[in-house]
Amino acid sequence: MQISVKHSPGFAVAHCELSGGEAVRAEAGSMMSTSEGVEVGGKMEGGLMKGLKRKALGGESFFIASYTAPAEGGWVDCAGSLPGDVAVGDVGPGEFYIQRGSYLCSEEGVEIDTKWGGFKNLFGGEGGFLVRAAGDGKVAVSCYGALDVHELQPGQSLVVDTGHMVAYDEGVEVKLTRAGGNVGMIKSGEGFVFEFQGPGRVMTQSRNPNQLVAWLTTVLPFSRD
Repeated sequence: MQISVKHSPGFAVAHCELSGGEAVRAEAGSMMSTSEGVEVGGKMEGGLMKGLKRKALGGESFFIASYTAPAEGGWVDCAGSLPGDVAVGDVGPGEFYIQRGSYLCSEEGVEIDTKWGGFKNLFGGEGGFLVRAAGDGKVAVSCYGALDVHELQPGQSLVVDTGHMVAYDEGVEVKLTRAGGNVGMIKSGEGFVFEFQGPGRVMTQSRNPNQLVAWLTTVLPFSRD
């Protein structure tokens, strides 16, 4: 399977070219369009318990959708919920951790599960749980805004606001700290940040979905009992 990105960067779409009988798995609801003859299905990835865990803890769909090409091959287009970019990367030999809502689609050889990311993710505003991608194959992730891929060398560090983190490799060390310490946090208006240390990939997004939600709550009407 080949995954390319079109309409990048503002309204990116993952375009999956499938050979005959080949399938792509995707987050339920992310499919935008398919070629004729593509068979649509869905299943609980890893069984009932893993499906429940992914839904209740990871904030993802209970089912993973599956799209299988007919004998002559076909294609599937998948898009994220928010306007922004899409990145395609290889999973393995280790695992790849993705923030909630950014997993888009992957090859059949990639297993999707939910992983406890530690209290650093809980207090960092990510809900504590991450989407875990493992196995062999490609995975596409979406983001809000533009996406940057940072290839950290051994010992190299990167500081990222928690709301701008998208994904990172298993070998990357992560720690949660206050931006500039307690005093710097108050003066700068910043909150918590992640400190990543290589080696490995770290993906970041140029916009923060939490800030979008906060802004919407100030301008949208709400009901009062």
